[in-house]
Amino acid sequence: MDSFFNAVDKIKPAYDVTYKVVLFVCKLLLVADILITSMSVLGRYVSFVPDPSWSEEIVLTLMSYMAVLSAALAIRRGAHIRMTALDRYLPDKLLKILDLVSDAFVLVLAFVMLIVGWQYATTLGAKGVYVSLPKLSRFWMYFPIPVAGLAMIIFELEAIYNHIKRLCGREVNV
Repeated sequence: MDSFFNAVDKIKPAYDVTYKVVLFVCKLLLVADILITSMSVLGRYVSFVPDPSWSEEIVLTLMSYMAVLSAALAIRRGAHIRMTALDRYLPDKLLKILDLVSDAFVLVLAFVMLIVGWQYATTLGAKGVYVSLPKLSRFWMYFPIPVAGLAMIIFELEAIYNHIKRLCGREVNV
């Protein structure tokens, strides 16, 4: 069993890189959101600053990317919403098992997000266009769901592995 844990522990750097890439993308999206919103607000009051009609739709799309991708990041950090009121009354082993079951359900949700989100993006989303940018497909508005589903799958697999490792009495390196 130790050789299994040692082998799987060697891919931890891949999880770290994935986390850093998703975090970097979220930061870029936030900067773009701030710049576009600032330009739009300034454009309403300063005559030589443009106020593009597409700013609202693009800002909302970028926010949807940030929202679902940051949820995936929260999974990696273990910062997602959970009920802890009864944790101190439950045996430690039962609590570890419940955490594992909870993460298994979130993994199922992540697969649903990936599969159904991709179907929506490529069917429903591909048929529509943004009102203010008629050349831009609404695919991009639905695309954050499968992207976040993929990121959640990656981080949930790591979380489930860590739960199994804890159940086996091994130390988890965070």
